[in-house]
Amino acid sequence: MLTLGIDPGTAIVGYGLVRERSDGALEAVEYGVITTSPAFPMHERLVTIYDTLTQIIELFKPDQAAVEEMFFGKNVTTAITVAQGRGAILLSLSKAKLPIHEYKPNFIKQSISGYGNAKKPQMQEMVRMLLNLETIPRPDDAADALAIAITDLHNSQYASLLD
Repeated sequence: MLTLGIDPGTAIVGYGLVRERSDGALEAVEYGVITTSPAFPMHERLVTIYDTLTQIIELFKPDQAAVEEMFFGKNVTTAITVAQGRGAILLSLSKAKLPIHEYKPNFIKQSISGYGNAKKPQMQEMVRMLLNLETIPRPDDAADALAIAITDLHNSQYASLLD
């Protein structure tokens, strides 16, 4: 099973593809970021996110996708722009007819580290260990996307046991 994890944004969108091998081990297939410049109008940035994510989906053909749910802090402007980015992301995933799962940040942290309030360095190290990588994935948004994909694979395994 190949899962595409997405850490949404508008300036930087993290993505990570994680496969569960036949022996049950997880492996990072690809990860990185989609970047857009704040110098461009929002509608152009959203097209870049949509088009690039569509190309990634066409290239790797994931079985499912997972996106981090929005966390509303005090900065409403940031929340609105992230919501716009999520819209482009969800549209791309939906047009590809991928099953989409959404996870809250604390659920992802609990799934990866066993602690719902884990700090970023702890999460990054756990992602490195779970995927048997030599170094922590960079940039941070890509590591976050890998954590989302791992969470989705863990959750899918659990759901299959209940069927």
